[in-house]
Amino acid sequence: MSVNRRNFLRGAAGTIAAATALGVSRPAEAADKGGGGNPDPATISVPFLGANQAGIYRPDFLQQSACFAAFRLLVEDSAGLQLLLQTLTSHIQALSEGTLPAPTPPRESEIGGLDSGVLGAQVPPDAVTVTVGLGSGVFTDRFGLSSARPRGLTSMPVFADDSPDPDWTGGDLVLQVCSNASDSVHHALRDLTRATRGMMQLEWKILGFHSGPRPTGAPRNLFGYKDGIVNPAEDENLVWIDKDSGQPDWAVGGTFMVVRLIRMLVEFWDRVGVPEQNAIIGRDRDEGAPLDGTSETDLPDYAADPDGAVIPLDSHIRLANPRTVDTDRNRILRRGYNYENHGMSRSGNAETGLIFCSYQQNIQDQFEVIQRRLAGEPMTDYIQPYGGGYFVVPPGVADFGGYLGQGLFA
Repeated sequence: MSVNRRNFLRGAAGTIAAATALGVSRPAEAADKGGGGNPDPATISVPFLGANQAGIYRPDFLQQSACFAAFRLLVEDSAGLQLLLQTLTSHIQALSEGTLPAPTPPRESEIGGLDSGVLGAQVPPDAVTVTVGLGSGVFTDRFGLSSARPRGLTSMPVFADDSPDPDWTGGDLVLQVCSNASDSVHHALRDLTRATRGMMQLEWKILGFHSGPRPTGAPRNLFGYKDGIVNPAEDENLVWIDKDSGQPDWAVGGTFMVVRLIRMLVEFWDRVGVPEQNAIIGRDRDEGAPLDGTSETDLPDYAADPDGAVIPLDSHIRLANPRTVDTDRNRILRRGYNYENHGMSRSGNAETGLIFCSYQQNIQDQFEVIQRRLAGEPMTDYIQPYGGGYFVVPPGVADFGGYLGQGLFA
């Protein structure tokens, strides 16, 4: 390996206040465990119906386990794509509720039953969310959707400092599966691939996880730094595609997803002193605070440090978000997950890293602008972006009977 020197709620009618405080809903009949008044995590159900897909804006509740899986479409025409999206929708809705979808021909007599059984006879909701994104390969004459392609949806380019691997890049459709439990992530993906067998084929898949608060606040990445501290608020209108965005009407209420798979050279990083690590990131490793602050939620004051004497000018946080009037609209909603693959690289180093996922209204004006600013940053000595892709996330399903991407076929 070369080192690059210089990343729903239909189930029950009632909800309880404890679950609402987490920003989620919970079936009313579910019992708390432990007598502490907090909901059993397995009973948390994230609403599926809504203007936007679930699993994107979840600032108050980060599921601990995730999987990103990209697929090549096997369906050959618009009718096949429509059936695929309808099938995914019905299964995602059922998974979010903790139920099994109604059997549909010819699968009502499926060998092995309607479910894999890995969660037992009763499927818990486990805060499952499944977010569906479509790649540029969907918007072709093959499906009669060339004119419906969203502006700016391309294949992901190779950026400076990238080490692209075609086996981990692209895809016609991506599923972001998140849950409180890793076996629920496995169960959900397995259910979805069973239900769509012959319609799409897995191309790459990677499992991720969130660290718990160590000791409090934002989770830490595998470099030891608190990650995802700052995200734009939903009312800042930086994420959702709106009527004034110049995008097709069918995409309004959706967003663009960027997935980047980033190998972290942790052995190399561990040879660097903490003061130098802090200067590379721009934050204190222990507290997560910017180097001119004391708390992770403190805002760095770049105006008071114009020469970068405290927070270096080429530090990651300063390049990613310079906090100027001109760069304010470049900000993105970021959801990152750590990963650790089995085995090791050819050089004998650990295969660990970051699944970087961002949501934005415009890829070129937001993600790509940030990426260009980060070119050549000191942290590129310790990371290797090698895979991922660009996807458009259709709007959510507002009413029962609808399905994801329905506007494409109107």
